[in-house]
Amino acid sequence: MTQTAATGSGRKVTIKDVARLAGVSPSAVTIAVHDKPGVSSKTKERILQAARELGWSPNQAAQSLSGRALHTVGLAIARPARMLGLEPFYMEFISGIESVLGRHSCSLLLRLVEPDAEVEVHREWWQGNRVNGSILVDLRVDDPRIPALSSIGLPAVVVGHPSLAGPFTSVWTDDAAAVVEAVRYLAALGHRRIARVSGPAELGHSAIRTTAFTDIARELGLQARTVVADFSADQGSKACRTLLLSAERPTAIVFDNDLMAVTALGVASEFGLSVPADLSLLAWDDSQLCQLTRPTLSAMQHDVFSFGADVTETLFDVMMHRELTSHAAQVPSLVPRGSTAPPPRTTTPN
Repeated sequence: MTQTAATGSGRKVTIKDVARLAGVSPSAVTIAVHDKPGVSSKTKERILQAARELGWSPNQAAQSLSGRALHTVGLAIARPARMLGLEPFYMEFISGIESVLGRHSCSLLLRLVEPDAEVEVHREWWQGNRVNGSILVDLRVDDPRIPALSSIGLPAVVVGHPSLAGPFTSVWTDDAAAVVEAVRYLAALGHRRIARVSGPAELGHSAIRTTAFTDIARELGLQARTVVADFSADQGSKACRTLLLSAERPTAIVFDNDLMAVTALGVASEFGLSVPADLSLLAWDDSQLCQLTRPTLSAMQHDVFSFGADVTETLFDVMMHRELTSHAAQVPSLVPRGSTAPPPRTTTPN
Protein backbone atom coordinates (compact mmCIF):
# COMPACT_ATOMS: atom_id res chain seq x y z
CA MET A 1 0.00 0.00 0.00
CA THR A 2 1.33 3.44 -0.90
CA GLN A 3 0.82 6.72 0.91
CA THR A 4 -1.63 7.81 -1.77
CA ALA A 5 -3.71 4.68 -1.27
CA ALA A 6 -3.81 5.26 2.44
CA THR A 7 -4.88 8.90 2.21
CA GLY A 8 -6.66 9.16 -1.10
CA SER A 9 -10.09 8.86 0.52
CA GLY A 10 -9.39 11.91 2.64
CA ARG A 11 -9.12 10.02 5.93
CA LYS A 12 -6.16 10.12 8.30
CA VAL A 13 -3.42 7.53 8.15
CA THR A 14 -3.74 5.21 11.16
CA ILE A 15 -1.50 2.77 12.98
CA LYS A 16 -3.35 -0.03 11.15
CA ASP A 17 -2.27 1.43 7.79
CA VAL A 18 1.36 1.44 8.95
CA ALA A 19 1.06 -2.14 10.23
CA ARG A 20 -0.49 -3.30 6.95
CA LEU A 21 2.25 -1.68 4.86
CA ALA A 22 4.99 -3.12 7.07
CA GLY A 23 3.35 -6.54 7.25
CA VAL A 24 3.16 -6.59 11.05
CA SER A 25 0.57 -6.21 13.79
CA PRO A 26 -0.46 -2.79 15.20
CA SER A 27 1.11 -3.79 18.52
CA ALA A 28 4.44 -4.31 16.76
CA VAL A 29 4.17 -0.78 15.36
CA THR A 30 3.63 0.58 18.86
CA ILE A 31 6.69 -1.32 20.13
CA ALA A 32 8.86 -0.08 17.26
CA VAL A 33 7.94 3.60 17.31
CA HIS A 34 8.47 3.77 21.08
CA ASP A 35 11.78 1.92 20.82
CA LYS A 36 10.68 -0.88 23.18
CA PRO A 37 12.11 -4.42 23.13
CA GLY A 38 10.03 -7.04 21.33
CA VAL A 39 10.77 -6.70 17.61
CA SER A 40 13.98 -7.31 15.68
CA SER A 41 16.04 -4.40 14.39
CA LYS A 42 15.19 -5.38 10.81
CA THR A 43 11.47 -5.41 11.55
CA LYS A 44 11.74 -2.13 13.43
CA GLU A 45 13.41 -0.45 10.46
CA ARG A 46 10.70 -1.78 8.14
CA ILE A 47 8.02 -0.35 10.42
CA LEU A 48 9.72 3.04 10.70
CA GLN A 49 10.14 3.17 6.93
CA ALA A 50 6.45 2.45 6.47
CA ALA A 51 5.58 5.21 8.94
CA ARG A 52 7.78 7.66 7.05
CA GLU A 53 6.23 6.72 3.71
CA LEU A 54 2.74 7.27 5.06
CA GLY A 55 3.62 10.45 6.95
CA TRP A 56 2.42 8.91 10.21
CA SER A 57 3.69 9.62 13.71
CA PRO A 58 2.40 8.52 17.13
CA ASN A 59 0.03 10.95 18.75
CA GLN A 60 2.25 12.07 21.60
CA ALA A 61 -0.10 14.84 22.64
CA ALA A 62 -3.02 12.42 22.91
CA GLN A 63 -0.87 10.00 24.89
CA SER A 64 -0.10 12.69 27.45
CA LEU A 65 -3.83 13.27 27.78
CA SER A 66 -4.39 9.57 28.55
CA GLY A 67 -6.44 9.03 25.43
CA ARG A 68 -8.81 11.98 25.80
CA ALA A 69 -10.01 13.68 22.60
CA LEU A 70 -7.67 16.36 21.29
CA HIS A 71 -9.09 19.83 20.69
CA THR A 72 -6.52 22.00 18.96
CA VAL A 73 -6.53 24.34 15.98
CA GLY A 74 -3.35 24.84 13.96
CA LEU A 75 -2.05 28.12 12.54
CA ALA A 76 1.25 28.34 10.66
CA ILE A 77 2.46 31.80 9.62
CA ALA A 78 5.32 32.37 7.20
CA ARG A 79 6.68 35.51 8.83
CA PRO A 80 9.83 36.23 10.87
CA ALA A 81 9.13 36.16 14.61
CA ARG A 82 10.49 39.68 15.15
CA MET A 83 8.31 41.12 12.40
CA LEU A 84 5.18 39.33 13.59
CA GLY A 85 5.50 41.04 16.96
CA LEU A 86 5.51 44.44 15.27
CA GLU A 87 2.55 43.88 12.97
CA PRO A 88 -0.76 44.76 14.66
CA PHE A 89 -2.89 42.78 12.17
CA TYR A 90 -1.81 39.33 13.34
CA MET A 91 -1.96 40.28 17.00
CA GLU A 92 -5.61 41.30 16.56
CA PHE A 93 -6.37 38.33 14.33
CA ILE A 94 -4.95 35.82 16.83
CA SER A 95 -6.86 37.53 19.64
CA GLY A 96 -10.06 36.96 17.66
CA ILE A 97 -9.14 33.30 17.18
CA GLU A 98 -8.49 32.85 20.90
CA SER A 99 -11.83 34.45 21.82
CA VAL A 100 -13.60 31.57 20.06
CA LEU A 101 -11.22 28.81 21.14
CA GLY A 102 -11.69 29.82 24.77
CA ARG A 103 -15.44 29.29 24.52
CA HIS A 104 -14.84 25.81 23.08
CA SER A 105 -12.11 24.93 25.61
CA CYS A 106 -9.68 24.51 22.72
CA SER A 107 -6.07 25.53 22.19
CA LEU A 108 -4.15 27.21 19.39
CA LEU A 109 -1.03 25.52 18.02
CA LEU A 110 1.00 28.36 16.44
CA ARG A 111 4.15 27.87 14.39
CA LEU A 112 6.24 30.44 12.50
CA VAL A 113 7.64 28.74 9.42
CA GLU A 114 9.42 29.23 6.14
CA PRO A 115 6.93 29.24 3.23
CA ASP A 116 8.24 26.00 1.73
CA ALA A 117 7.89 24.18 5.08
CA GLU A 118 4.25 24.93 5.75
CA VAL A 119 2.75 21.95 3.89
CA GLU A 120 4.86 19.53 5.90
CA VAL A 121 4.00 21.24 9.18
CA HIS A 122 0.25 20.94 8.58
CA ARG A 123 0.65 17.36 7.33
CA GLU A 124 2.55 16.34 10.47
CA TRP A 125 -0.01 18.04 12.71
CA TRP A 126 -2.98 16.37 11.02
CA GLN A 127 -1.59 12.90 10.48
CA GLY A 128 -0.05 12.91 13.96
CA ASN A 129 -3.47 13.84 15.44
CA ARG A 130 -2.07 17.02 16.96
CA VAL A 131 -4.82 19.24 15.49
CA ASN A 132 -8.49 18.89 14.66
CA GLY A 133 -8.21 21.45 11.85
CA SER A 134 -6.15 24.37 10.59
CA ILE A 135 -6.45 27.98 9.50
CA LEU A 136 -4.56 28.75 6.28
CA VAL A 137 -3.38 32.34 5.85
CA ASP A 138 -1.40 34.40 3.33
CA LEU A 139 -2.57 32.35 0.36
CA ARG A 140 -0.35 32.63 -2.69
CA VAL A 141 -1.35 32.46 -6.33
CA ASP A 142 -1.50 28.73 -7.21
CA ASP A 143 -0.66 27.95 -3.60
CA PRO A 144 0.86 24.45 -3.21
CA ARG A 145 -0.84 24.04 0.15
CA ILE A 146 -4.26 23.71 -1.47
CA PRO A 147 -3.77 20.45 -3.42
CA ALA A 148 -1.37 18.96 -0.85
CA LEU A 149 -3.57 19.51 2.20
CA SER A 150 -6.91 18.82 0.56
CA SER A 151 -5.58 15.41 -0.56
CA ILE A 152 -5.02 14.30 3.04
CA GLY A 153 -8.47 15.40 4.20
CA LEU A 154 -7.32 18.21 6.49
CA PRO A 155 -10.31 20.21 7.78
CA ALA A 156 -9.31 23.81 7.12
CA VAL A 157 -10.56 27.31 6.43
CA VAL A 158 -8.71 29.55 4.00
CA VAL A 159 -8.35 33.22 4.89
CA GLY A 160 -8.60 34.53 1.36
CA HIS A 161 -10.75 34.90 -1.72
CA PRO A 162 -12.54 31.74 -2.96
CA SER A 163 -10.51 31.90 -6.18
CA LEU A 164 -7.46 31.01 -4.06
CA ALA A 165 -9.08 28.39 -1.83
CA GLY A 166 -9.65 25.38 -4.09
CA PRO A 167 -12.04 22.94 -2.35
CA PHE A 168 -11.64 24.58 1.07
CA THR A 169 -14.18 26.88 2.67
CA SER A 170 -12.93 30.46 2.74
CA VAL A 171 -13.57 33.68 4.62
CA TRP A 172 -12.24 36.85 3.05
CA THR A 173 -12.28 40.63 2.95
CA ASP A 174 -13.26 42.33 -0.30
CA ASP A 175 -9.84 43.75 -1.13
CA ALA A 176 -10.89 44.94 -4.56
CA ALA A 177 -13.83 46.99 -3.27
CA ALA A 178 -11.65 48.55 -0.57
CA VAL A 179 -8.96 49.53 -3.08
CA VAL A 180 -11.56 51.16 -5.30
CA GLU A 181 -12.90 53.20 -2.38
CA ALA A 182 -9.40 54.36 -1.40
CA VAL A 183 -8.46 55.43 -4.92
CA ARG A 184 -11.78 57.15 -5.56
CA TYR A 185 -11.32 59.09 -2.32
CA LEU A 186 -7.84 60.30 -3.30
CA ALA A 187 -9.07 61.21 -6.78
CA ALA A 188 -11.96 63.18 -5.26
CA LEU A 189 -9.40 65.17 -3.26
CA GLY A 190 -7.77 66.09 -6.57
CA HIS A 191 -4.82 63.70 -6.73
CA ARG A 192 -3.84 62.69 -10.26
CA ARG A 193 -0.55 60.89 -9.52
CA ILE A 194 -0.95 58.15 -6.96
CA ALA A 195 1.16 55.17 -5.96
CA ARG A 196 0.86 52.05 -3.87
CA VAL A 197 3.38 50.12 -1.78
CA SER A 198 2.23 46.50 -1.80
CA GLY A 199 3.07 43.34 0.09
CA PRO A 200 4.83 40.44 -1.69
CA ALA A 201 3.52 40.12 -5.25
CA GLU A 202 3.02 36.35 -4.97
CA LEU A 203 0.39 36.74 -2.22
CA GLY A 204 -3.11 36.27 -3.56
CA HIS A 205 -4.55 39.34 -1.87
CA SER A 206 -1.64 41.46 -3.16
CA ALA A 207 -2.45 40.36 -6.71
CA ILE A 208 -6.14 41.15 -6.23
CA ARG A 209 -5.34 44.60 -4.85
CA THR A 210 -2.85 45.32 -7.63
CA THR A 211 -5.38 44.47 -10.34
CA ALA A 212 -8.08 46.57 -8.69
CA PHE A 213 -5.66 49.49 -8.17
CA THR A 214 -4.55 49.45 -11.81
CA ASP A 215 -8.10 49.12 -13.16
CA ILE A 216 -9.66 51.92 -11.11
CA ALA A 217 -6.73 54.27 -11.80
CA ARG A 218 -7.15 53.66 -15.54
CA GLU A 219 -10.90 54.21 -15.28
CA LEU A 220 -10.37 57.55 -13.51
CA GLY A 221 -7.54 58.63 -15.80
CA LEU A 222 -4.91 58.68 -13.05
CA GLN A 223 -1.18 58.05 -13.24
CA ALA A 224 -0.62 55.06 -10.97
CA ARG A 225 2.32 52.89 -9.97
CA THR A 226 2.78 49.96 -7.58
CA VAL A 227 6.10 49.20 -5.83
CA VAL A 228 6.49 45.81 -4.14
CA ALA A 229 7.71 45.49 -0.53
CA ASP A 230 7.32 42.85 2.20
CA PHE A 231 5.20 44.59 4.88
CA SER A 232 8.32 45.45 6.95
CA ALA A 233 9.30 48.95 8.04
CA ASP A 234 12.64 48.67 6.25
CA GLN A 235 11.19 47.61 2.90
CA GLY A 236 8.35 50.09 3.26
CA SER A 237 10.84 52.93 3.73
CA LYS A 238 12.88 51.85 0.72
CA ALA A 239 9.80 51.64 -1.47
CA CYS A 240 8.67 55.07 -0.35
CA ARG A 241 12.09 56.57 -1.16
CA THR A 242 11.97 54.97 -4.61
CA LEU A 243 8.65 56.66 -5.29
CA LEU A 244 9.72 60.06 -3.96
CA LEU A 245 12.88 59.97 -6.08
CA SER A 246 10.96 59.23 -9.28
CA ALA A 247 10.73 61.83 -12.04
CA GLU A 248 6.98 62.14 -11.59
CA ARG A 249 6.66 61.97 -7.83
CA PRO A 250 3.23 60.86 -6.59
CA THR A 251 1.17 63.24 -4.50
CA ALA A 252 -0.51 60.35 -2.63
CA ILE A 253 0.65 56.88 -1.61
CA VAL A 254 -1.45 53.92 -0.41
CA PHE A 255 0.34 51.33 1.76
CA ASP A 256 -0.71 47.69 2.13
CA ASN A 257 -0.26 47.75 5.89
CA ASP A 258 -0.07 50.23 8.73
CA LEU A 259 3.58 49.63 9.64
CA MET A 260 4.89 50.69 6.22
CA ALA A 261 2.64 53.76 6.24
CA VAL A 262 3.99 54.86 9.62
CA THR A 263 7.59 54.66 8.40
CA ALA A 264 6.65 56.74 5.36
CA LEU A 265 6.07 59.73 7.64
CA GLY A 266 9.78 59.69 8.49
CA VAL A 267 10.77 59.30 4.84
CA ALA A 268 8.63 62.27 3.85
CA SER A 269 10.39 64.33 6.49
CA GLU A 270 13.78 63.28 5.06
CA PHE A 271 12.70 64.78 1.73
CA GLY A 272 11.51 67.99 3.38
CA LEU A 273 7.91 67.16 2.56
CA SER A 274 4.99 67.98 4.80
CA VAL A 275 2.20 65.45 5.29
CA PRO A 276 -0.47 66.08 4.06
CA ALA A 277 0.35 69.48 2.49
CA ASP A 278 2.92 68.00 0.08
CA LEU A 279 2.14 64.29 0.25
CA SER A 280 -0.91 62.31 1.32
CA LEU A 281 -0.51 58.89 2.95
CA LEU A 282 -3.16 56.21 3.42
CA ALA A 283 -2.70 52.92 5.32
CA TRP A 284 -4.37 49.52 5.13
CA ASP A 285 -5.54 47.79 8.34
CA ASP A 286 -6.26 50.65 10.69
CA SER A 287 -4.66 50.21 14.10
CA GLN A 288 -3.54 52.20 17.12
CA LEU A 289 -0.30 52.89 15.24
CA CYS A 290 -2.30 54.98 12.77
CA GLN A 291 -3.94 56.94 15.56
CA LEU A 292 -0.75 57.64 17.55
CA THR A 293 1.23 59.29 14.74
CA ARG A 294 1.34 63.00 14.02
CA PRO A 295 -0.47 63.61 11.81
CA THR A 296 -2.79 60.70 12.39
CA LEU A 297 -2.96 58.33 9.43
CA SER A 298 -5.98 57.94 7.20
CA ALA A 299 -6.68 54.21 6.87
CA MET A 300 -8.86 51.43 5.54
CA GLN A 301 -10.51 50.05 8.65
CA HIS A 302 -12.06 46.69 9.37
CA ASP A 303 -12.60 44.75 12.58
CA VAL A 304 -9.65 42.33 12.51
CA PHE A 305 -10.58 40.85 15.91
CA SER A 306 -14.07 39.94 14.65
CA PHE A 307 -12.54 38.67 11.41
CA GLY A 308 -10.36 36.21 13.35
CA ALA A 309 -13.38 35.11 15.37
CA ASP A 310 -15.46 34.63 12.21
CA VAL A 311 -12.75 32.49 10.61
CA THR A 312 -12.51 30.31 13.71
CA GLU A 313 -16.28 29.83 14.07
CA THR A 314 -16.33 28.79 10.41
CA LEU A 315 -13.56 26.26 11.06
CA PHE A 316 -15.63 24.71 13.86
CA ASP A 317 -18.50 24.36 11.39
CA VAL A 318 -16.11 22.59 9.00
CA MET A 319 -14.79 20.28 11.71
CA MET A 320 -18.35 19.44 12.82
CA HIS A 321 -19.38 18.71 9.19
CA ARG A 322 -22.11 21.35 9.23
CA GLU A 323 -23.46 22.78 6.01
CA LEU A 324 -21.82 26.10 5.23
CA THR A 325 -20.53 28.24 2.41
CA SER A 326 -17.60 30.57 1.90
CA HIS A 327 -18.44 34.15 2.74
CA ALA A 328 -17.04 37.66 2.77
CA ALA A 329 -16.44 39.45 6.03
CA GLN A 330 -17.14 43.15 6.53
CA VAL A 331 -15.75 45.29 3.69
CA PRO A 332 -12.99 47.63 4.93
CA SER A 333 -14.18 51.23 5.17
CA LEU A 334 -12.24 54.45 4.77
CA VAL A 335 -11.41 56.49 7.88
CA PRO A 336 -10.06 59.90 6.79
CA ARG A 337 -7.62 61.47 9.23
CA GLY A 338 -4.82 64.03 9.18
CA SER A 339 -2.54 62.40 6.60
CA THR A 340 -4.71 63.02 3.52
CA ALA A 341 -5.65 66.32 1.90
CA PRO A 342 -5.88 67.87 -1.58
CA PRO A 343 -2.56 67.87 -3.44
CA PRO A 344 -0.37 70.97 -3.51
CA ARG A 345 -1.07 73.39 -6.33
CA THR A 346 2.48 72.95 -7.63
CA THR A 347 3.39 69.23 -7.72
CA THR A 348 6.64 69.41 -9.68
CA PRO A 349 9.38 67.54 -7.73
CA ASN A 350 12.10 69.64 -6.15
